[in-house]
Amino acid sequence: MKLSRLIDSMKTARINGFSADQWNALSRSEITSIHYRSNDVRPGGMFFAIKGQHTDGHRYIRDAVSRGAAVVVVDAAQQRDARQTLEDEAVVISVEDTRKALAAGSAMFFNRPSENLYLIGITGTNGKTTTAYLVEHLLLESGMDVGVISTINYRYHGKVYDNPLTTPESLELQRILAEMAAAGVTHVVMEVSSHGVALNRIYHCWFDMGIYTNLSQDHLDFHGDMAAYGLCKKRFFTDYLMVGPKQNNAVAVINTDNPKGMEFLDAMKNFKVISVGSNASSDVCARHIRFDQYGMSGEIRFQENDVQFKSGLIGRYNLENIICAAGAGMALNISPASVSQAIASFENVPGRLERIFNESGRHVFIDYAHTPDALENVLSTLKAVIPGRLICVFGCGGDRDKAKRSQMGIIAGELSDFVVITSDNPRTEDPDAIIEEIRNGVLTASLKESRPSELENGFLGKGYVIEPDREKAINLGIKISKPDDTLLIAGKGHEDYQIIGTKTIPFDDKKKATAALDGLLQKVN
Repeated sequence: MKLSRLIDSMKTARINGFSADQWNALSRSEITSIHYRSNDVRPGGMFFAIKGQHTDGHRYIRDAVSRGAAVVVVDAAQQRDARQTLEDEAVVISVEDTRKALAAGSAMFFNRPSENLYLIGITGTNGKTTTAYLVEHLLLESGMDVGVISTINYRYHGKVYDNPLTTPESLELQRILAEMAAAGVTHVVMEVSSHGVALNRIYHCWFDMGIYTNLSQDHLDFHGDMAAYGLCKKRFFTDYLMVGPKQNNAVAVINTDNPKGMEFLDAMKNFKVISVGSNASSDVCARHIRFDQYGMSGEIRFQENDVQFKSGLIGRYNLENIICAAGAGMALNISPASVSQAIASFENVPGRLERIFNESGRHVFIDYAHTPDALENVLSTLKAVIPGRLICVFGCGGDRDKAKRSQMGIIAGELSDFVVITSDNPRTEDPDAIIEEIRNGVLTASLKESRPSELENGFLGKGYVIEPDREKAINLGIKISKPDDTLLIAGKGHEDYQIIGTKTIPFDDKKKATAALDGLLQKVN
């Protein structure tokens, strides 16, 4: 793509040191690729120096040019240093915000793919992935050609690819959207994280629909406090859905069962909004709901149209995900009957309250719950619908929001009969220090501490144990359980790895639990 087109897309771009004739010739030059990692740069490419959480791309402009970058894009404050460093070996473009410039340039380089797709963004602390799967299923059942970009992966036409970030960096995001559009995808369902908004990953993505699920504590290590976190979620609607080329036809689906949803509604009074919830005044309303350990059933009212529905998803929080998907169906003019049929035929989401079927008589689940609200929802749901004792195995991630650790300990201690505290992804933190913060919360429930060696014959009464090795903790949780007990292994869900220090090692909760259950049955037999 010609350099002039890319520069035009970056509204604040400035280039100094070229005469008019030099610039006319330069602007017609072809840029063959764009990059933000210097080690990816190819000859003739354009390198954007963006600031990350751990390093700054401006430190790598020399490396990028040595690999063939013809143009580097830097923050305005860095222009003089960059020109001195490169000594005219490459064109230096300065902008006010290199992240926005990367997003704008990427959108232009891939021919603005979001403008040619029906793009549905889903944001909220919890429920994004389940809602994305539900909406995907609804659209596929309605005969639409669908792509999905989610925490678990991105996929379309039966092809599945790894996705390292819930919302990919803008360059990868625009490439994926372009790839889907070229393959004939018409509708894309996309999870929008708060990081994706705050770091301008979705800048120059134009959405047709935005869905809000809920807001509860998470990512305070990044946002600082709940007010800033909530404002970031709100910005998805005010800065990305309510503006741009699609604003006149775009629609928001807002869950009003979450308090923040009402605030979002007030901010969109003059915008097309579909409210969903259990309140009779909602445009899409769930009524007469019955829950059990195998799912739920009830009625969904679409304004004046009532339909019965059944679902294999468990718990009230999944009801909120279902009605968010139903709201999306209403926005797309899918008939209530078709929405009901799609909900009934939907099976499950990997790692989201996923049951591990076994013949031991135990109810074993894995779940991605890694926030206080999510853990409380899952434990409360299991406690309400399944008789027997409830055992929870969980830990908390390192290098992330520390304030939620003791809160999750309190929740686990209050709602579980027995807690096995273990490691999650400790990353570069000391696993024992993370565990101690969780333990401080568990102690508020006055649980009795046991050592692993004291649990050979199971446990009597409410208590907890510390087992830092996650595999041993899962094995212990299954070992101390009895038929009719429920075991929740929380925190990692679909993840098939564990991050310890700076190393990522293979680790799959589902596989570890399945192996432990098989071993248990072999001993019995």
